[in-house]
Amino acid sequence: MRIFTLNGAQVVETTVLPSAPPAAGFLWIACARSEFKAQQLQIQAALQQLCGMQLVDLHVSDLLNAQLPSHYDYTSQYDVLVFRRLATGPAEIEATPSASTAPAKTSGPPVLRRVNTSPVGFAVFDQVLLTVHPDDCAVRDAFAAKLQQAGAPEIRNGVALRLPVSPADLMLRMVNQMVDGYLDLRRELTRQIDHWQTELLNPRTRFHNWSTLLDVRLSLHGLDEICEDQRAALQDWTDAIESWPAAATPAAQRDRDLLAVRSRDVLEHIERVVHHVTRLEQSAETAVQMHFSAQGNRTNDIMRTLTALTAIFLPLNLIAGIFGMNFEFVPFLHNRRASGGRWRRCC
Repeated sequence: MRIFTLNGAQVVETTVLPSAPPAAGFLWIACARSEFKAQQLQIQAALQQLCGMQLVDLHVSDLLNAQLPSHYDYTSQYDVLVFRRLATGPAEIEATPSASTAPAKTSGPPVLRRVNTSPVGFAVFDQVLLTVHPDDCAVRDAFAAKLQQAGAPEIRNGVALRLPVSPADLMLRMVNQMVDGYLDLRRELTRQIDHWQTELLNPRTRFHNWSTLLDVRLSLHGLDEICEDQRAALQDWTDAIESWPAAATPAAQRDRDLLAVRSRDVLEHIERVVHHVTRLEQSAETAVQMHFSAQGNRTNDIMRTLTALTAIFLPLNLIAGIFGMNFEFVPFLHNRRASGGRWRRCC
C-alpha cells in the first residue's frame, strides 16, 4: 500500500494510514486488490476517520471484483468509478487461491496476446482518493513516480508541471494515462492488420491461418466491448460533474471547469480508441470479403480458359468418337466415287 499527501506543489509519501484529514490538499491511498481484501477493516476505519463515512458493501464488492466491466456509481458522499485498463505486458495474476495455475494462453497475433485488461477501482471523496489496482500494477507505480518528480518540481520546456488539485483531478489523470497506453498500440495493431490484408490478397500465396484470423476478429470485438463500457462510464461521470452545484469561490469554480474539460478530453480519447478498434474490425472484414472476391475472379478466369479449350477440342473429339466406333455401318465410312464405277473404301 502506498499513501501520498498532495498539498499544492508538495508530494509526501507515508507508510501509515493517517487518522485525520490533511489541513490542505488531499490524500491518495493506492493499494493492490489483495491488500484491500486483507486490510479492508483498517481501510474502512481510516475512511471513517478521514471522511466521516465508509464504503458501502456493494462498492467494496465492486472494488474486489477482478472481472467487473467499467462502470460508474455514486452516493451523496463519494463517487465510485471502475475502469478496465488497456495495456501491454504480461498478464497480471490476481492473488487468489486459483491463481497458482498457469493462465490460459491467448491465440492470435503477438500484439493481441500482449493486450491485457484488468479493472482499476476509484473511490473519490472530497479529500481522499482510494484506488484499488491489480497486484504489481505498472500504472500505479508509474504515476506515483511521475507525481514525485512533479513535486520536485520537474521543469519541461520552462514550465513546471501542475499537480492535481483534487482527488477527482488525480483520478482523471490516471484514467487518461491508461487510455493513452492503448492509443500507443495503434501503429502496431494497424501494421498487423495490414499484414493480414497483404496475405489475403496475394494471389501467389495460399492463406491457411483462418483460425488465427477468426481469433483476431474475436479479440477486436472484445476490445470494442471494453471500450464501449469505458465510454459509458466516463460519460456518466461527465454528466454527474455537470449536475454538481456551483462552487462557492471563483478559484473553486475554475478548478471545477478544468475538471469538466479534462473529463471531456479523456472521453474524446476513449472515442478515438473506439473509432480505431471499429476501423480495424472493418478492415479485417473487408480483407476477408476481398479475399473471396479475388478467389472468385481467379476461378472465373480459369473456367473461361477451360471453356475456350473445350470449344476447340470438343468437335474434334466428337468426330474421332464417331469414326472410331466399332460398327459396320457408320456414316461416311464407305464412299462411292465416279472413277470406274466402283466402290472404294475411303479409309
